[in-house]
Amino acid sequence: MSLRPWLIAFRAITAREALRFVHQRERFLAALVRPLVWLLVFAAGFRAALGLSIIPPYQTYITYETYIIPGLCGMILLFNGMQSSLSLVYDREMGSMRLLLTAPLPRWFLLFSKLCGASFISILQVLAFLAVAAAFGIVLPLWGYVAVLPALLIGGLMLGALGLALSSFIKQLENFAGVMNFVIFPMFFLSSALYPLWKMAESSPLLRDICAVNPFTHVVELIRFALYLQLNLAALGWVLLTALVFMALALWGYDPARGLVRRKG
Repeated sequence: MSLRPWLIAFRAITAREALRFVHQRERFLAALVRPLVWLLVFAAGFRAALGLSIIPPYQTYITYETYIIPGLCGMILLFNGMQSSLSLVYDREMGSMRLLLTAPLPRWFLLFSKLCGASFISILQVLAFLAVAAAFGIVLPLWGYVAVLPALLIGGLMLGALGLALSSFIKQLENFAGVMNFVIFPMFFLSSALYPLWKMAESSPLLRDICAVNPFTHVVELIRFALYLQLNLAALGWVLLTALVFMALALWGYDPARGLVRRKG
């Protein structure tokens, strides 16, 4: 079987995602403004209140701004994954999603190509954020900027698959926007993005356990260790497992025999 149709489809879908992003410049600015507000405003206020001990992968005491950098990278992946899935709901209402899913290629490949396109854009946004953070004096290990790329890709695919699964079960655009808020904020705040797990355990062991099973926590830790040239195998395994689960849910939801595509038809 020739790979040419697969490559053409992959390039077309990812190029469409890139064009959509280019024509939505405010989306790029919003992706930078959100983490920069946390970095430059909230972190300055929390710096004195939150003391951070030496924890892996750090070899010395760090500032609070340095600690939250991986969490803010994860925030960009999370918001972009949800926004990309929001566009899927719009495409379905406009009818273009139906055309995509009727292409003579496996549905899993078409959806995976959509995820890859969104993940590539997320990586560019994260790199832009890291460049701005470096300009404000938060410099990470040089090779960490390269080592983090696979972690960003895997994390972006997992969070994009979550958004894809949600979009497959939601009929209307306005409903998806509401669901996003119920997913994004609990995932972000109930994670290690802003506070280490040992700090959570001091206030509530139950809260710490909830954060420990949150898939977003493991995305953040995967990024954190990668930035310091280390591999967190536990985080990698959990992220890959949840990515497969969310992708399976998305495929089930977009199955014409059972999912929303059939009901809309």
